[in-house]
Amino acid sequence: MKAMVIDRYGKVPMQLTEMPTPEMGEYEVLAEIHAASFNPIDFKIRDGKVKLLVKYKMPLILGNDFSGIVAKVGSKVTRFKVGDAIYGRPRKSKIGTFAEYIAIHENDIALKPKNLSFEEAASIPLVGLTSYQALHDIMQLKKGQKILIQAGAGGVGTFAIQLAKLMGATVATTASEAGTNLVKSLGADEIINYKTEKFEEILRDYDAVFDTLGGKILEKSFDIIKDGGKIVSVSGVPNARFGKEYGSGFIKTLLFSAASHKLTALEKKHNVSYTFLFMKPSGEQLQIIADFIETGKIKPVIDRVFSFKDAQKAMEYAESGRAKGKIILKVR
Repeated sequence: MKAMVIDRYGKVPMQLTEMPTPEMGEYEVLAEIHAASFNPIDFKIRDGKVKLLVKYKMPLILGNDFSGIVAKVGSKVTRFKVGDAIYGRPRKSKIGTFAEYIAIHENDIALKPKNLSFEEAASIPLVGLTSYQALHDIMQLKKGQKILIQAGAGGVGTFAIQLAKLMGATVATTASEAGTNLVKSLGADEIINYKTEKFEEILRDYDAVFDTLGGKILEKSFDIIKDGGKIVSVSGVPNARFGKEYGSGFIKTLLFSAASHKLTALEKKHNVSYTFLFMKPSGEQLQIIADFIETGKIKPVIDRVFSFKDAQKAMEYAESGRAKGKIILKVR
């Protein structure tokens, strides 16, 4: 099969090459990939930033979510059949969606939303699961609460705004002038122009913050949270609680960092709950998300679709940070 691969860690270009078609396990399906999407985790994996957490073999096929059709099923697969249109997010040890095929566990996929094209469906799994696990599972966001969602025009932000509104929350978000109309159309109640305004000087007494940026932006989020509020980050670093739950060499290394200690101190100082989210694949949650989409409650937001041969150009565009919504790779 054709695949986009890297042969070493670092800021190296992907190369289109021939790779063996993956072998299935008994609980896996072989999916014929029609489309995939780009996510920041792709850059982190390529650059070797997660190699202490997952040891990948080279050459490595990148890509962390997809849509496609079931081509074969393992002997113990019960939920899917050949010909089913599906979408999914493979577990971290089984990535590789920038390719013509992938072997994926049946628990990590769901039936594709019927009202979406393959390109539209491929935009959903990673950002949808990330947002759902942050807002629903961890924050347990309730009607009438106030949440700040950072970078509202980005891939995660465009989904999270819609989900937060669906859950009945009041939503503030940060965006540039170019992204203002988009986030407003998705339901954002208050929009802070991050180029000319400081969110920490405008917002007060918020119940929750969903951070996708990390660093100083994450630290400033503690200033706007009310007593007992919750902050969830996908770009910060773990705190001690995360380390106890997921202890590994990677996590233990992070826990000794100054950034981790600072976040733990801020958590105690402001009496808020801070959680680092390392999203988990879930076909069950993808089915819930598909129901939201099929009933018109959430819609995909796509910036641009690239052809398979232009995958490296797509990666460079994604890494530029200029996209509004998701960047899609059309494989077939």
